[in-house]
This record gives sequence, structure tokens and C-alpha cells, in this order.
Amino acid sequence: MQDEYKTQGNFPFTAVIVIAIIVVAGIIGNFYTYEVVSNSVRNAERRVETLQAQIEALTEALGSYNQTSVGNVTLSELYEGIKDSVVLIHGYMVESALVGQEITDVSGSGFVYNLSGYGMVVCTNYHVIEGVDPPSLTVTFRDGNSYLATRLGEDPYSDFAVLLVDAPEEEFKPLPIVSSSLLKVGDLVIAVGNPYGLTGSMTTGIVSQLGRTITEPMTGGYPIADVIQISTPINPGNSGGPLLNSKGQVVGITTAVITESQGIGFAIPSDTILREIVWLVNGMEYEHSWIGVTGMDMSYEIAQAIETPTTYGWLIVSVMNNSPAEKAGLKGATHNVEIYGQTTPIGGDIILAINNTGILNGDDISKYLEEHTRPSQTISITVERDGSEMLIPLILEPRPPPTT
Repeated sequence: MQDEYKTQGNFPFTAVIVIAIIVVAGIIGNFYTYEVVSNSVRNAERRVETLQAQIEALTEALGSYNQTSVGNVTLSELYEGIKDSVVLIHGYMVESALVGQEITDVSGSGFVYNLSGYGMVVCTNYHVIEGVDPPSLTVTFRDGNSYLATRLGEDPYSDFAVLLVDAPEEEFKPLPIVSSSLLKVGDLVIAVGNPYGLTGSMTTGIVSQLGRTITEPMTGGYPIADVIQISTPINPGNSGGPLLNSKGQVVGITTAVITESQGIGFAIPSDTILREIVWLVNGMEYEHSWIGVTGMDMSYEIAQAIETPTTYGWLIVSVMNNSPAEKAGLKGATHNVEIYGQTTPIGGDIILAINNTGILNGDDISKYLEEHTRPSQTISITVERDGSEMLIPLILEPRPPPTT
């Protein structure tokens, strides 16, 4: 009985200890929970602050892209500085029809340039004035004044033309032209022109790629080399207008779009203007280097078909009669094979380099010939033939007239 009494007498003390432990544990647990929640809140606050800083930086960057350029000049200020230099080119094409004549209204864009030693001229695309009846060719300045224009020179192979305008000196506000070789993919570019007759329209975008090759109907199948690909929206009527960098300097002439594409346009590089303009204003033809071959870009599938490890370069398909390529001994395709259901000519030389400059595709060939060669120059072509590399000298010639 005494032991039982002692056990019962100790129960209140034990309960107190247990309750105290529970209370202390609860306090510790609450404190721990509070610390965990507090840390989570602090971490969340820090993340929110970081996100806010990033949003502010992005907003500032977008504002800089949309509003300013080099020297903190806004796009609107840039436009004010160049708008009077962009002109509207207009004329009429007179063509024979089944009954009488058919007259077509033609318009495009151009810009004023001060060619040292020659005075003020207007630069535009060849296709803007192609076929225009000469007496109808006019240039209209931003102030609305229109004047007769005459052709000084033109080059369909580059889609470039130069006009002389019979206007008073005060109408001419020239734009500076800089080398397009300074451009990089991602650079901001600005196009100003007269799309659909909406004079003085300005659009912006970026350089999407450099060194493209395009063809247009008036080139007779020959490529226009070293073209600038842009995301800047351009439309009919923009052709011939200036493509500008963020300083308001001309880096190209807008020329073409891919039908039904979105955000893919092209511009003739300003290096073409600088290279050809003196020839054209003097009424001379600018001659382009010519090899005289047709071909296709190499690919993994073609390389597998001809059992070569070379998956780059340009595979020669045909060699034109009496061409520099034929005279130099370049070889075209010898037979056809089926590659995934397509007939592919193989057996020709693979061009790997010109004057030790690597050639990845046909664009590289056109770009190199346009930028670094002239007719009558001898170049050294590295080709792969039957699995072995060969070095073949070739004397370039001027392109023959385009075939129609």
C-alpha cells in the first residue's frame, strides 16, 4: 500500500514534466517554423527584388532599342535628320498590247548622295526604273517638288542604278554612305521609303544574316551576291530606299522580299554602291567576274552517295562551253543517283576554296568573286576530285549577257 501511494503521489510531478516538455517543444517548434517561414519570405522578397531589377533593366534596354541609337539620338530625331534625303521615283512603262498600248504606272524610292567630284546623284534599284519610258522618269522630293530625271548608269546584276536630277541645289540633302563590311548580325537597321505610295515611311529591324545570294528576273539567272538579310518590314515601293544604321548612315539599298514571308527582306550592300558608282556615273558597264559553272551545295546525303567525308563545299553540276571553267579543266557531273527520291547529279568537282579562302556553299563563291576579284584576274581553286584535292588555276572573264 505504501508503494502504491508513492506511485500515485509522484503522478502530478511527472505530468508537469511532460507538459513542460510539450510546451518547450511547442515553443521550439514554433520558433523553428517561424525561422523557416521567415527565411522563405526573405528569399521570396529577394527574388522579387531581383526580378524587379531585371524587369527594369529589360524595360530600359527595350526603351533604348526602340527610342535611341548611338549618341542617345532617338529614332524620331534620326528620322528628322534623314527624311528630306529620301525621294519618290515615278514613271510609266509603255508596252504593246493586243489593242494599242498598255501603260503601267511605276514608283519606287531613292536617296540623295553627294559623289565627290561628280556632284549630287540619286541612288536606287535598277528594277525600279527598268522599262520606264525615259521622258516620264521623275523624282519627287519631300517638299512635293518634282523634277525630270535621267539615267546616268545602271547594273542589273547588282540591282543598282544612278540618276541625275534636274533640280536646284537646295533640294539635295545627301546621306553619308559607309562600308557594309562593318555590319554584324543583330545590328539595328532602319529602312525609309515609299511603300504603296505612302511617302516617307520608316520601319526598323535587325540584320538577320549577311552574305546571302538572291536572283531576280532581270539578272538572267546570275546571282546578286553578298546581300544583307533583314527583319525590317519592306513592301512594294520601298525598293531603292536607303537602309540605315543607327547613326543614320547608308549601309544598303532595300531591294526585295520573299513573297508571303514575314520579316524576311533583303538589301544590296553599300559596299556594292561604293565599288560601282564611279563606273556607272561615267556611263561605263561594271563587269562582274565569271567562272561559268552551275552547281549545288554539298550535304551529308550527297557525301554519303559519293562516299566522301566532305560534307561542305560546292558540287559542280555543269561546265559551260568555252567558259573559264572549261578552259581551266574543271569537271561537271558524270551521272545521276537517287537520293531520297530526288535525282541528283554527281561526279563533278567539289569546290573547297578559292585563293585559300574556304568555301562552304554557293553563297561563299558569289561573295568572294564579287568582293575580291575582277575579270582577267587569275585565281587558284581548290577542288576535290575522285577523293583527292587538286589546285587548279583559272583566269576569270566578264559575265556574258544574261540569257532570257
